[in-house]
Amino acid sequence: MRLLRRLLALVLLLGIAALAALLVWGPVVVEKSRNRLTTPPEGWPVSAEAEALHQRLTIGDLHADSLLWDRDLLERADYAHVDIPRLIEGNVAVQVFAAVTKSPRSQNYSHNSTDAADNITPLVMGQLRPPTTWNSLRARALDQAARLGAYAAEAPDSLVVIRSKSDLATLLAARAGGAKTVGGLLATEGGHPLEGRIENLRLLYDAGYRIIGITHFFDNELGGSLHGEGGSGNGLTGFGRETIAEMGERGMIVDLAHASPQVVRDVLAIPRVVPILSHTGIHGHCPSPRNLDDDLLKGIAAKGGIVGIGYWSDVVCGQSPADIARAISAAITLLGEDHVALGSDYDGSVDAPFDSAHLDVLTQALMDEGLGEDQIAKVMGGNMMLYLAARLPD
Repeated sequence: MRLLRRLLALVLLLGIAALAALLVWGPVVVEKSRNRLTTPPEGWPVSAEAEALHQRLTIGDLHADSLLWDRDLLERADYAHVDIPRLIEGNVAVQVFAAVTKSPRSQNYSHNSTDAADNITPLVMGQLRPPTTWNSLRARALDQAARLGAYAAEAPDSLVVIRSKSDLATLLAARAGGAKTVGGLLATEGGHPLEGRIENLRLLYDAGYRIIGITHFFDNELGGSLHGEGGSGNGLTGFGRETIAEMGERGMIVDLAHASPQVVRDVLAIPRVVPILSHTGIHGHCPSPRNLDDDLLKGIAAKGGIVGIGYWSDVVCGQSPADIARAISAAITLLGEDHVALGSDYDGSVDAPFDSAHLDVLTQALMDEGLGEDQIAKVMGGNMMLYLAARLPD
């Protein structure tokens, strides 16, 4: 009997140790497999001229999913794409952090069911996020906002949360004076954290969210997804129109990433709404099902919006900085140099040829592509800063 008790105790201890190892190392293993870097061992060369230009730029990125993962973003990691130390190294002024709250199992670019099993539920449970997040998309968005706020409170010289025009102006003035502080701006990856209730938009606004995506990989209460069951025909719902109207009153920004073509048309037809498309490629340059038709992007630019070009292979049809630079050049040709921005989709379960610490590689690639210094300054962040300065709440 004593031997049996010892064996049971040993089995229990081994089980506890295995569970502890899973909780400590499991999220790291998952993220390393999802957010890959394709940088060659020798790295990408950067000239002294490109580095000098890079340090003069005001750089912004319209989309990263870093708050989803179980990493302390105030600590520098040697995997994945974004943390605050690497943003500082890369000379980034403003980073949009998008809250991912639901992602369908077997996610694809053509057809996803709204009711498909969710990838994010086991992730938040495995990361031991608050139990309220286990079955509430709204709670997941609020939890990610709280994480960004906690980082800013812990390291105010490194990170501030941008909520208004004045916040942005203060940040940019400080950086002009030599500060390295990064401004973090909150967005949602789709509008489903609203859970079909307009009062939840007010909760998200109060939590700091200033950009709301309409859809992600599936149709939701606001409208149709580019990758949903309804295909291109599902447009804005009545709730979607109600949400956009209240967003306009609050100075919140509409993001059309992942939206169906009909949702894009519906939004473009609403007076005074100037949307963005935060992370994409150019279909005429890279005919991927992830990229919307060029005419829809031209409509966004015609209303004064900006389009963020991603870094991953599915949207630029390549895995090098030169491939991204060619996609950006194609975007400038299509939309004009005043409507193109960066939209990396860092930490969004995608590949990237460089992380946020090595954005000088992209500056070099844009120079090699033949872009002038003024064009590079606009694309790398100038257009984004002008747009935000005009569109954020007062």
